[in-house]
Amino acid sequence: MTEHTLCGTLPRSQLILGGQKSGKSRRAELLARGWLQGGPQREAALIATGQPWDDEMRQRIARHQRERAERVPGMATLEEPLDLAAVLRRESRPQRLLVVDCLTLWLTNWLMPAQGSEGLADGWAAQCDAFFDSLRGAPGPVILVGNEIGLGVIPLGSQVRAFVDALGWLNQRAAQCCESATLMCAGLPLALKGPQP
Repeated sequence: MTEHTLCGTLPRSQLILGGQKSGKSRRAELLARGWLQGGPQREAALIATGQPWDDEMRQRIARHQRERAERVPGMATLEEPLDLAAVLRRESRPQRLLVVDCLTLWLTNWLMPAQGSEGLADGWAAQCDAFFDSLRGAPGPVILVGNEIGLGVIPLGSQVRAFVDALGWLNQRAAQCCESATLMCAGLPLALKGPQP
């Protein structure tokens, strides 16, 4: 698919899944760039769910911010590690594309929070319901980015197995809710559902 074919109308909601370094974030950025090229009234914003837990993560976030600014000039960045439902309700507009990157870190923030944030897991089910309600009601296009981690070996620890299960259920729910779903592998998109931009 050539870049000019990505500049038209996007599905109202789409899910992009893939493994680490599969090209899923780049795919979302390419779609955002195409969206912005569709007219001066259009806007795009990335909703970042990652948190700088340590030096490596701080460096990774800074690198992603620099690279994203080069690839998609004019794309705003909003940071929201927990309440994606509220940010979708507040920020979605018909001429504004929102990219949520990523669902996996959002789930991590709820189920495996950093020290001093214990007890968040109790609110996960309600937050998840609220998020999908907000996604269905969003007036503008939304792209969700997430990891597919269930294709490898079964983890030995019960906590990690529970997380892999929870992410699998989250991905299934996102795929059901979204009009379009794409799996990225080695930088190549594989259509799973619906119209593909």
